[in-house]
Amino acid sequence: MDIKDLIPKHKHYHEVISELKELSFEQIKPILPQLLEWLQDMNWPIGRSIADVLKPFANRMTSEIIKVLRSNDSMWELWVLINLVRNTTDPLLLAEIERIAKFPSKVEIEDEVNLEAIAILNGDYK
Repeated sequence: MDIKDLIPKHKHYHEVISELKELSFEQIKPILPQLLEWLQDMNWPIGRSIADVLKPFANRMTSEIIKVLRSNDSMWELWVLINLVRNTTDPLLLAEIERIAKFPSKVEIEDEVNLEAIAILNGDYK
């Protein structure tokens, strides 16, 4: 099977979740960007399942997560912060979270992304 066959095709496409959960980080890595896209709206039924698949690998996805945190899609940023990095100890992720906390964009303030970043830095989820 081609790994790309495990990318959900629509927001109700749960058929692939059990197979994704069996994969190692190395196996899932080629489709990380496409999987992360499903965290853009956690109201999509597939969003929670994809977050559950990715969460064990969060500290190995630093560059992909930083791309999201710099994407100018504040709701996507918020969902990634909430679902993947609340407990991170990764210094690069923490630096990006600190940037959001200290120097948020107008939209990050409006969508309260900065408040989530501050809570993470304060250890509110430890």
